Amino acid sequence: MDGEPRIEHPPRSWTQRLGAILWPSFFSAGVMTMVFFAFVDPLDLRDITFPDLKLEIGRGLGYTICFFMFWAATASASLFTWILLRPASRFNVPLKDG
Repeated sequence: MDGEPRIEHPPRSWTQRLGAILWPSFFSAGVMTMVFFAFVDPLDLRDITFPDLKLEIGRGLGYTICFFMFWAATASASLFTWILLRPASRFNVPLKDG
């Protein structure tokens, strides 16, 4: 392994990094929202979650809140994956003598 050349890839721009995290998580959140609400009514979910409060949360707002919750969950998973897959060569730089 010591004889293998180390290839140093240039760092990606912040736009590419954010796109690689946010776009797949956006797509996943959309699919998860559709599948979840195929079985659950947002008004029933509101009544179960807040039984004593009379909140004016309609179906549209229920869909929106749930979508953004799914998006935050999948974006954090994508972010952690990106953190774990960063090349080790960026962090394992040999110390200079002197």
